[in-house]
Amino acid sequence: MHTSPILVIGATGKTGRRIAQKLEDAGHTVRHGSRNAAIPFDWEDPAGWPAALEGVSAAYVSYFPDLAVPQAPAAITQLTAIAKEAGVTRLVLLSGRGEANARRCEEIVRDSGIDFTLVRASWFFQNFDEGQLLGSVLGGTIAMPAGNIREPFIDIEDIADVAVAALTEARHGGQLYEVTGPRLLSFADVAAEISKASGRTVNYLPVTLEQFHAALSDEAGPQMADMLTALCREVFDGRNESLSDGVRRALGREPHDFSVFCRDAAATGVWNPPAEARTA
Repeated sequence: MHTSPILVIGATGKTGRRIAQKLEDAGHTVRHGSRNAAIPFDWEDPAGWPAALEGVSAAYVSYFPDLAVPQAPAAITQLTAIAKEAGVTRLVLLSGRGEANARRCEEIVRDSGIDFTLVRASWFFQNFDEGQLLGSVLGGTIAMPAGNIREPFIDIEDIADVAVAALTEARHGGQLYEVTGPRLLSFADVAAEISKASGRTVNYLPVTLEQFHAALSDEAGPQMADMLTALCREVFDGRNESLSDGVRRALGREPHDFSVFCRDAAATGVWNPPAEARTA
């Protein structure tokens, strides 16, 4: 067990908050890397990074908004240099499957001189119950520029378990874990599974990249629209249409299935129709 703290960058995010909780539940000391933490960490304020990394034994690195953005390699280069100077002995990087810029960031971590583990993932199950696509589910239509491409969707709980193991067990040093669910799913498959579990009708609508960008610009602003559209343009060409054994290699068990996630998410009521719709 680590006596010095483990830094979780992005500790309020989807992966980070789960990793921080799992580490704390196991008795580890966690330094929460977020803007409002006691020792703040902000990707836009490098001057604060040395303080956040001081005395840290290992760090989980989740870059915001995404490793796909052009400024990510420079930020990861600067972070690894500061981490090495601070005496950090292990980095665990959350990377994006099929993303060229994410690969560049992986190489920066590989060449940092610090022991590392790379966790390479694609689309999360949780995008549909707590992420950008929850509103689409509640609206009854998931509109994506993905055609009929199938994706290796992954449960964030699996990512968190792999990251915790990598942060606390020496045997994961130098490993690349491509983590996927147990089966490939199209967005039409996803909509059907959510419909079955939730009891509400959810459809998939294939759209063009231009239509996707226009809708997202209105909803989330042009900067987010530019980033997500560029990411979709890059990865929705079939490059990720395969499964990997990263969860099994790291944890010795199979990854969670999307149908189980849908059952559990539906049980929380997150996909329940509004009260007026239920009583109409």
